[in-house]
Amino acid sequence: MPELPEVEVVRRGLAEHLLGRIVTSVEVRHPRAVRRHVAGADDLAAQLTGARVLTADRRGKYLWLEVEGPAQRDRTALVVHLGMSGQMLVQPAGAPDEKHLRIRVRLRPHDGEPDAPELRFVDQRTFGGWAVEPLVEVDGAWLPRPVAHIARDPLDPAFDLEAVVTALRKRRTELKRALLDQTLVSGIGNIYADEALWRAQLHGRRPTDVISRPQVRTVIGAATEVMTAALAQGGTSFDALYVNVNGASGYFDRSLDAYGQQDRACARCGAAIVREQFMNRSSFSCPHCQPPPRRRR
Repeated sequence: MPELPEVEVVRRGLAEHLLGRIVTSVEVRHPRAVRRHVAGADDLAAQLTGARVLTADRRGKYLWLEVEGPAQRDRTALVVHLGMSGQMLVQPAGAPDEKHLRIRVRLRPHDGEPDAPELRFVDQRTFGGWAVEPLVEVDGAWLPRPVAHIARDPLDPAFDLEAVVTALRKRRTELKRALLDQTLVSGIGNIYADEALWRAQLHGRRPTDVISRPQVRTVIGAATEVMTAALAQGGTSFDALYVNVNGASGYFDRSLDAYGQQDRACARCGAAIVREQFMNRSSFSCPHCQPPPRRRR
């Protein structure tokens, strides 16, 4: 699934092309694309038609557009779940339909503009989808109701590092599991957790209740650094399923030091990177730079 850098790339593209645009029509072409919108496709289309796009926002890996309809009293958002293969594309009007086009949004042209672009949701595996949700205020931020429990991410200006350090050390779990807990710190997924742990020279199985405060600061700092670097390169793309709003892939996969590098030489010490099973997925680490912890008796 896309992680913080990939979602931020999409958010920036949506902000560039959509802010101030008014929706003229919504065409839902596959029911699974709106299964999270309990009232159904017709209701989602009715709520969005005539609405103006105010903002494109993100928290961690969660993406939404704040919209303002002609009759809306409360703040409302179009929440976008990208899933495994969801793409938010901004295409010229009249461009050929994508094979896995699920939702098409037509927009009103600006003054002097012959045609407005279309917003298209393309999703090969149909794990993603859209839903219109109310915005609620949480600690001074307005979030869609399904996102209200999600913690701030390390790139958020209001991110409180020391509070996260304290909370993480109170957990009785493993370090990598804690990094993936979106209620503790958001935006970090499997790829960037492995990269952060490699940079911090810590193993993901380290118990969080015995890890030191400086070690937690180091790994969170490493996560911040690696996600910032990935963002500068458009994110990480392993296939054609992750793209930005123009259909271009990111290329940070060329810079990965641990994730997916099984049997390749560690860039720091030369030992072969190893792969381990982790939560029905995989973890990658250097056995020399990141020695696993001793098992507790």
